[in-house]
Amino acid sequence: MTGRAQALLVMDQATFDVQFREPQLRRLRTLADLGEPLVTAELDTPRARRRLREAEVLLTSWGCPPLTAERLADAPRLRAIFHCAGTVRSFVTDEVWRRGLLVTSAADENAIPVAEFTLAAIIFAGKKAPFLAQDALMRRAGWSSLVRREDLSNRERTVGVVGYSRVGRRVVERLRALEVEILVADPYASPAEVGAAGARLVELPELLPRCDVLSLHVPQLPATRHLIGAAELAALPDGATVINTARGAVLDTAALERECAAGRLNAILDVTDPDPLPPGSPLYGLPNVMITPHVAGSLGSETRRMSESALDELERHVTGRPPRAAVTVDEFKVSA
Repeated sequence: MTGRAQALLVMDQATFDVQFREPQLRRLRTLADLGEPLVTAELDTPRARRRLREAEVLLTSWGCPPLTAERLADAPRLRAIFHCAGTVRSFVTDEVWRRGLLVTSAADENAIPVAEFTLAAIIFAGKKAPFLAQDALMRRAGWSSLVRREDLSNRERTVGVVGYSRVGRRVVERLRALEVEILVADPYASPAEVGAAGARLVELPELLPRCDVLSLHVPQLPATRHLIGAAELAALPDGATVINTARGAVLDTAALERECAAGRLNAILDVTDPDPLPPGSPLYGLPNVMITPHVAGSLGSETRRMSESALDELERHVTGRPPRAAVTVDEFKVSA
């Protein structure tokens, strides 16, 4: 299409308030015709149904309800869905694909802060910084007790990256700033592509016993549930740190609890299974475990990077150009 599109924003109000400030709204108004309500997280009210019948494009984000066949039956003019966040798995249904609707995602933009957080976690893991902060023995003995410790270093270490995904690629790229060996395990990755990025593609059983730090970047799928379980954790060397910024279920929580409680492994977890952990989880009280409340992904001003990406896609759509970040059915099956 060319010209302007009739657009409806489908997300919760708090998300809209963060993701669409005046610069984003100003640009949106140049690309689309907007009605009332401008934004809604509820598609079943009479007002929302009326707007859905008018909409040619949806801009979606967190809080978008599933786009079921019943709801899409009220959207005869709909041609495209531009998602202002990462995964579309929570709301894109088979009916979306059956209708041949264009779906785009800002997952590439969301990968940026996750990769930044992961790099920081890897560097902290090398220095054992989160764990030393809780080390009562170190506080009693003072800094002099650290001088001869060979394990407090980010040089000549081996980092294992499981999943050469959007985030995994960016982590590898950023790790090149360190003097570390980078190993990647991913059955779908190209050895040449991984090698060109400065890493080496290996099978998971080869990667695990060599890792000082293991960083997880795989989607949550039936095939990846507990991908890192008791046997995989046991294969890691003593003192290794497990970092998870992907999805909690790719890591066996009970097996990790046992390894960390024994003091053999450390962990930095931005996601858990369940997420959040129950208040009584032993992981909360362990000095060799750092848990953050799902902060690696886009927050605050970072979320507007995703809004701007979706607006780029909207602009390409209304000017008749192909999308840059279309989500295909095949990709949907194997992505986060």
